[in-house]
Amino acid sequence: MASPACKKRETPPPVTSANQESNQVQIDACGLITSQEIEAVQGSPIKETKSSARSDAGFRVSQCFYTATEFSKSVSLAVMQRDPGRPTTRSPKDFWKERFGRFSGEEKERDKVKEETERKEEKEESVPPKKIDGIGDEAFWASNRFGGVLYILKGDAFISISLGGTDQEEAKLEKSKALAQKALQRL
Repeated sequence: MASPACKKRETPPPVTSANQESNQVQIDACGLITSQEIEAVQGSPIKETKSSARSDAGFRVSQCFYTATEFSKSVSLAVMQRDPGRPTTRSPKDFWKERFGRFSGEEKERDKVKEETERKEEKEESVPPKKIDGIGDEAFWASNRFGGVLYILKGDAFISISLGGTDQEEAKLEKSKALAQKALQRL
């Protein structure tokens, strides 16, 4: 499409990115959890892993979908980091604070009116996320009609993991935490 004379963007390869705060290599989500680890937790063989990545609002989102033989036991894992090719003043940590800050209990009375408005809107959508202790820098479980999604902040990146199956919500949370611990070790 572009001839060698046309230069798209002078973006250094992310292998050893010496970006100000981004000393991280761009992560492939499929490299964070093995199929065998998912099989052990979900009890169903993984027949395929599908990797995808996109840039969105200055962030790089890498996603992996692990398709289980028993499809309802499939697992989705996503990693959100800064996009080194699109510098922005907003970091994944900033996005995290915007998304979960009001649920962390750290910002008590500051924006009471704003918080109440957001909660009213959120009640119509879903149950507020539940803070989960003991994993990553901070973590939240967001319930949905399929079970839920576990979001974990570590450094200046965060992951989300959701898994299917017929387990009750508490069992899904525990399985999600087990898989997330493995992913965080490789993050």
